[in-house]
Amino acid sequence: MRHKLDGLDWKILDVLQQDGAASAADVGDKVGLSQSPCWRRIQRLEETGLIRQRVALLDRRELGLNFLVFAHVKLEAHAGDSLDAFRRAIADIPEVLECFVLMGQVDFLLRIVAKDVEAYEALFFKRLSQLPGVREINSMMAVSTVKETTALPLGQLRADLG
Repeated sequence: MRHKLDGLDWKILDVLQQDGAASAADVGDKVGLSQSPCWRRIQRLEETGLIRQRVALLDRRELGLNFLVFAHVKLEAHAGDSLDAFRRAIADIPEVLECFVLMGQVDFLLRIVAKDVEAYEALFFKRLSQLPGVREINSMMAVSTVKETTALPLGQLRADLG
């Protein structure tokens, strides 16, 4: 790990990943610091990049995005600009929430949301299948969610680092 963290830093990170909108005073109350020193620590954690950004996590189902798809994408070739062209193109599709480069039989894994199967079908044929260099896309619909979190396992990480 590139950054030296003490016990209070770990506690602050844990509180903020549970509630990113918490004020410095609220975080300080939970970790045993007054507002000003807590605010300075949060600022330092943001400046070092440990806290990338604070966002509101929206409920996709409440917004009508009930269709969750994981898609494996294989490209025709890996030479030249094909990988970069795909990366640039996929970044412009808002329904694609995450895109991972994989090693193995598949080149990319996408996590995609859509209103319903018809909306995904339109996205698939009009955008995804037209992406540069795409040879094959295998889509898998998520039926239900067993676990969904953005919280990193800070307690285990901290224990591992001693």
